[in-house]
Amino acid sequence: YGKGGIGKSTTTQNLVAALAEAGHECMIIGCDPKADSTRLILNRKAQNTVMDMAREKGTVEDLELDEVLLHGFKNIKCAESGGPEPGVGCAGRGVITAINFLEENGAYGEDTDFVFYDVLGDVVCGGFAMPIREGKAKEIYIVTSGEMMAMYAANNISRGILKYAQSGGVRLGGLICNSRKTDKEFELISVLAGKLGTQLIHFVP
Repeated sequence: YGKGGIGKSTTTQNLVAALAEAGHECMIIGCDPKADSTRLILNRKAQNTVMDMAREKGTVEDLELDEVLLHGFKNIKCAESGGPEPGVGCAGRGVITAINFLEENGAYGEDTDFVFYDVLGDVVCGGFAMPIREGKAKEIYIVTSGEMMAMYAANNISRGILKYAQSGGVRLGGLICNSRKTDKEFELISVLAGKLGTQLIHFVP
């Protein structure tokens, strides 16, 4: 999770690539209307999203799994939820629809070691909170920086995690600071981590 443009997708894809290099079976599910969570892994422009294909076909029930689940670097499975047409509908609903479709059609598979949800964190509405709310994710990592709005988003996401922690069993694993070279950035994020009762996992210079 993290504020838009903070570097969530780049961080996620690099981490997944490293895990795949180490021999793990991995999957990325992009939960952002921008649909840019898998471009580096696929080495191509944004892939077709579940919502785009559902609109094209008329309904999500008419989709085939191989139309929206692609394989990239080291056989990493890639899917993008996508979002509604601008001004119509709710992007959070797109996340719910996409995850349900992937589950019902066996996208995860028993051989998958790690599933990463790359989620927009500016607004923690019901749809974007689905990986937290319904126990899809076990650990949440927040990508942030020393900029005020990035820290504000990190605080909001943490409040969402706290709300569902007891019912869903999800936990905040820590903060990843993608440095913007702001004044005293390391110190700021370290203090924020302490206030949130978590840890600074890594500082990306």
